[in-house]
Amino acid sequence: MTDLASMTLPELTGLITSLQEKPYRARQIYEWIHKKLAVSFEEMTNIPGTLKKALSERAFIGVPDICALQVSAADGTRKYLFRFPDGECAESVWMEYRHGHTVCISSQVGCRMGCRFCASTLLGLTRNLTAGEMLGQIYGIQRDTGIRVSNVVVMGTGEPLDNYDNLVRFIRMLSDQDGLNISERNITVSTCGLAPQIRRLKDEKLMINLALSLHAPNDELRKSLMPIARRYALSEVLDALTDYYSEGRRRLTFEYSLIRGVNDTDRCAGELCALLKGLNCLVNLIPVNPVRETGFCETSRADAAAFKKKLENHGIHVTIRREMGRDIDGACGQLRKRHADGAV
Repeated sequence: MTDLASMTLPELTGLITSLQEKPYRARQIYEWIHKKLAVSFEEMTNIPGTLKKALSERAFIGVPDICALQVSAADGTRKYLFRFPDGECAESVWMEYRHGHTVCISSQVGCRMGCRFCASTLLGLTRNLTAGEMLGQIYGIQRDTGIRVSNVVVMGTGEPLDNYDNLVRFIRMLSDQDGLNISERNITVSTCGLAPQIRRLKDEKLMINLALSLHAPNDELRKSLMPIARRYALSEVLDALTDYYSEGRRRLTFEYSLIRGVNDTDRCAGELCALLKGLNCLVNLIPVNPVRETGFCETSRADAAAFKKKLENHGIHVTIRREMGRDIDGACGQLRKRHADGAV
């Protein structure tokens, strides 16, 4: 069975013409899935019954179902548990900001990167998500809220660049004028630093934002927190990122989770300043969010502000992320590979 939600318009046109139907039917169906957010053939009121029957025998619309929803009492953030056609589940988050509505989606069921402070990787990787399953998280949230999504961040469960081909297909379909037509400039992908894939992404000529999960100012400390650092040294990752941003893209972004007594010291601040010297970049400081299995504690507000000030004194642009959805385990590093019955 073919998943129509993951097919590009040319691919769908090929399928439709193979059924001896007019090519314009493909555009109608594509619009039903990617603009009108249909989840079944029955919703496609201008498609002939014979075609819908033929499609139902060969294909399905592989978008997920919402099987659980939590709403933050603190800030209105909404965390969704999506169930995919094979029964696997992943979480996504909807956040409301002054500048628009942002959705954080998952790119894999689970994660194999093993970052010690992150809940997403605790049970390892089950499988990659398809382009349609990634799109379906956004579509499901738009259907539920009735509000158009303006920004998409691929920062949920999984390492996006470990699911490279599906990720690129997802980005092209999301930004396609025949779909939701979200600007590539409004799409951000977070990576823990897969250097070869970063270089490959540069050649795709996409104008998306890329954020590096840095979390340490040197290789030794980074290796203790992030196993991927044993494969790719910071120098290699930074070279790849610098190349990526050399072709008209915006400034470099670094995510840095502040862990009390681990990477928030004066020495770490000094090493981070030296590491990033001369780069046009933004450092997004994230007081680490509580994950019961890790035992890590967040840096205090005062110490986070002091760390920020040290970086700013060296001319580095810094923000401290306003964490949203923490009370529902929906903040950075808290999303998990959950199941519909609530088990982790």
